[in-house]
Amino acid sequence: MRNPLDQLNGALGANARRHAPLHTPSPADNLREARLRAQTEAGRQSPGQTGALTRLVNHWWDRLIGAVYSGSLANQTAQYSAHNTKRDYLYNSLGSGVWGALFPILTIVATQLVGAERAGMFSMAFVIANLLQFIGNYGVRTFQVSDIDEMDSFSSYCIQRFASCALMLGVGYLYCRLRGYGGEMLVICAGTFAFRMVDALADVYEGRLQQFDKLYLAGVSQIVRSAAVIVIFSFALLVTHSVPTASVAMAVASLASLALVTIPLTLFETPRSRSWDLTEIVEVFRECFPAFLAQFLFALIEAMPKFVMEGSLGYDSQLFFNAIYFPAQSILIVVSLAYKPQLVRLAKIWADPNHRKRFDLIVIAVVLGTAIYTAASLVVAAVIGIPLTGLLYGTSFEPYRNAQYLMIVAGGLSAVIDFLYQIITVLRQQQKATGAYGIGFGYVTLASLLLINTMGFDGAVWAYVTVMVVLLALLIVQYVRIRLNPPSF
Repeated sequence: MRNPLDQLNGALGANARRHAPLHTPSPADNLREARLRAQTEAGRQSPGQTGALTRLVNHWWDRLIGAVYSGSLANQTAQYSAHNTKRDYLYNSLGSGVWGALFPILTIVATQLVGAERAGMFSMAFVIANLLQFIGNYGVRTFQVSDIDEMDSFSSYCIQRFASCALMLGVGYLYCRLRGYGGEMLVICAGTFAFRMVDALADVYEGRLQQFDKLYLAGVSQIVRSAAVIVIFSFALLVTHSVPTASVAMAVASLASLALVTIPLTLFETPRSRSWDLTEIVEVFRECFPAFLAQFLFALIEAMPKFVMEGSLGYDSQLFFNAIYFPAQSILIVVSLAYKPQLVRLAKIWADPNHRKRFDLIVIAVVLGTAIYTAASLVVAAVIGIPLTGLLYGTSFEPYRNAQYLMIVAGGLSAVIDFLYQIITVLRQQQKATGAYGIGFGYVTLASLLLINTMGFDGAVWAYVTVMVVLLALLIVQYVRIRLNPPSF
């Protein structure tokens, strides 16, 4: 049997490889043969004439239905190979790229179809949902994938994730009550919160795939979920011109992808987990709390100017701020693509005291690469970025040119901050970053209140840029302290 992903790669010009062993016919095989016979009798295309993507979808559907008939998803034979770095980078890059482009694409669609004001409402709801997702994720992903000895079972990780997602929705409900949201804004928030909750649930399954060196399958999961959301949201908004309706449709699409793709794919392609243990669940909550607190504070730091703007400026300002923020965010996404697939390997390098200098060189290389990419992004923004943004959103962004440059610089700083935090987590010293984020949160709160109320929109940009400078300096100090006094495992 040929790996359907390899068939798809072959159609794109990549080299196909056969790696799944021959086995006795399964219910999925019987379903596949029955379909082929039916197609032949009906005079349809033969398998050789069918497109690679169609064969991939058919194969997956047969496998899924066959597993349901057999009564177990976890007892199926894995069909996709591990330890394929090129494929990991390819599909993880595509998945992260589509996932990162999701928010700007949906915002652009909303702006074109319903105008800046309602698009700004959707943008604000999405910002809140993004922040709440950090509660759902609870800072577990890096901890999970670097648990190479499986000290905690996957079942325990799953139960912990369902609990943190329930907490996420509870906090979201309380926030909406406190803000007094009602009508359209309340429904928009409900849809976006539910979508991001599904994203958080999917993350623990995708982390399991990465843990077993099948990161490319996690990328496939991201691609399917993000693409489905973009298509369904856009179609619903085009037909109804209702942002609340489109937001609910977005949540339904993401839930369907979780049930039909992400969960089955993980259970098919990774070993069956041992039973959950309450002690392990408590341990995950306890061990990851510093990581959660630091990441949540960092997300809150990034969002604080937007929250202050909501109380002082119109929703259209949210749209403009997020529009110039997206290029900055893309720097973080691109840089993370370079190192996140290697977090497990970085943990192994650090575990060998003889390789600590190599570890330091990798850190320096990523920081320098980020600086170069940020400089290139500034050049692109100066030449075509501003006109292109105006074209996409249907309004002029020339008054925001200087603000765009500042945001790109802040994006580069943010990417280095995120990288240093991930490194500190790999070293199991994530609690040392919490203090830095606490200081940053206090600073950005005061700076946002002062600068936005005196400078307006530009004040929000300056508050964001300066807090990134403060955070970077604090994390560099923490990393140097850890390296001078390395922890023992």
